[in-house]
Amino acid sequence: MPRFFCPQPLAIGQIISLPDAVAHHVQVLRLAQGDLVTLFNGEGGEYTAALTELGRRAASAEVRGHAPREAELPFALTLVQGVPEGSKMDWIVEKAVELGVTAIVPLTARRSVVRLSGERAEKRLAHWQGVVVSASEQCGRNRLATVAPVQEFNRWLAAPANGPRRILLSPRAEQSLAQWARDTPPHAVDLLVGPEGGYSDEEEAAAIAAGAVSLSMGPRVLRTETAGLAALAILAAAWGGM
Repeated sequence: MPRFFCPQPLAIGQIISLPDAVAHHVQVLRLAQGDLVTLFNGEGGEYTAALTELGRRAASAEVRGHAPREAELPFALTLVQGVPEGSKMDWIVEKAVELGVTAIVPLTARRSVVRLSGERAEKRLAHWQGVVVSASEQCGRNRLATVAPVQEFNRWLAAPANGPRRILLSPRAEQSLAQWARDTPPHAVDLLVGPEGGYSDEEEAAAIAAGAVSLSMGPRVLRTETAGLAALAILAAAWGGM
């Protein structure tokens, strides 16, 4: 059954106008009147709805049922990602959502190739939020991961941690993330992944001084688009949720 994000109040018996993007997708899929779809609004659970009217530019549906199904991890994981070049960030956002990440914080660091600011940063943020929606529709999540505005590494580091444990992925760390996860109870984590070339020595030292735990991903050096996703999978497998 096709799944669509519908950011509006949903209730059984209600007939709703579907958002323009959803109506377009319905047309692309060649769905017909009476076909069933799954809708979710990010507030929990999902709704079964039947298409009632289809036009060239609009569509409506009757909400017929609700299921309280959730697909979230039992702990919060925030991916604090040094922004890579090209389309790599799209890949990271999409796969992180599939792996259950709660939030994504894009950072610029000393070795960052990409520098985003102003209108360009706003456009990329809106694009990444769209990637979150598409990935959530595909993977069955009924709650959307948040994507924060792009910010500088030092500015993010200076903000209070507010509970989550900060984990710095570093090839220089002596303890592995996998071993640490086996020895540590599940809890909220901020996972720091550097851009191409990683974080500088000064940035790593600053993160550790601010309370981050430095952990490695093993004897191989992983690319920035691989490291965070592998780490998310390790934590989900060790703590439950895979």
